[in-house]
Amino acid sequence: MIPTPTSAPNLPLNQYLPGVSQLVYGCMGLGGGWNQNAVSDADHKQARTIIETNLNQGLNLFDHADIYTFGKAEQAFGQVLTEDSSLRSQMYVQSKCGIRFDDSQGPKRYDFSAQWIQQSVDGILGRLNTEYLDVLMLHRPDPLMELDELAKVLETLRASGKVKFFGVSNMNSHQMRYIQSALCAPLVCNQLEMSLNKLDWLEDGILVGHSDAHRVNFSSGTLEYCQMNGIQLQGWGCMAQGLFGEQGLHHDAPRIQHTSRYVAELAEHYNASAEAIVLAWLMRHPARIQPVVGTTNVNRIHACHQATKFTLTREQWYQLYQCARGVELP
Repeated sequence: MIPTPTSAPNLPLNQYLPGVSQLVYGCMGLGGGWNQNAVSDADHKQARTIIETNLNQGLNLFDHADIYTFGKAEQAFGQVLTEDSSLRSQMYVQSKCGIRFDDSQGPKRYDFSAQWIQQSVDGILGRLNTEYLDVLMLHRPDPLMELDELAKVLETLRASGKVKFFGVSNMNSHQMRYIQSALCAPLVCNQLEMSLNKLDWLEDGILVGHSDAHRVNFSSGTLEYCQMNGIQLQGWGCMAQGLFGEQGLHHDAPRIQHTSRYVAELAEHYNASAEAIVLAWLMRHPARIQPVVGTTNVNRIHACHQATKFTLTREQWYQLYQCARGVELP
């Protein structure tokens, strides 16, 4: 039984994963790094500590991808589930597939062929030591995707019980609409880079008809499509690598300094961490964005969880936005 977090968030994903947490834990840092070393006892212990820390804080959605640390992130996580199978019933697990690294057959590429997706899912389930994924996400768009072939293999995976729901990552509204046209099951989430430093997803709407609109690198309508269709937006890169913490106070760019100072001011006001303020800004948006937190530092995990304890005011949200963009709104 998935535990309900203390604060029950009104997230689009709740209709599919009841009681899902407001934050997602991104497991890319597990498994001992991007190398060919075997998963060590220390890697296993780290994964166990991180899983327990998050569950104790009410975070119950864990995000993987088959490529993370060359599969070792899933392997380390799966070792913990092997050691204590009761943990699986306390969490939701999602993973991604579709990216292939360069090998003897070709360069780095994307692959939504039925054979590769089936093979990938079987590998994911084996490494995670689980019989099913709550969500399977297509990692990046494959230009050679055959829609009917994709739809057929996804339906096979769903019917077999290996995957409960499907989502995408790094896709625009047109790509989602096209994929959805062939699926019986709904796409339930889309993972995009979204942060106080990566603002194109906001600027796209703000700069309509403005002379600066050409500098925005975001597909118009993606945000609204997800909101209209109950698709959960998940923000990767949401901490901007700690840019608006202590390091930002000494940054060369004035906008980073100003933003970091205001983040520190709000952190004092709410008796919270700088990490919590940065995440709370993202979560304040009406799209009910789920930040994906990927730190392996336990203290920072606790700091991030503080974001669920308060809500920024409209004025504070706009002040942070203006500081981060460096100029006032048009």
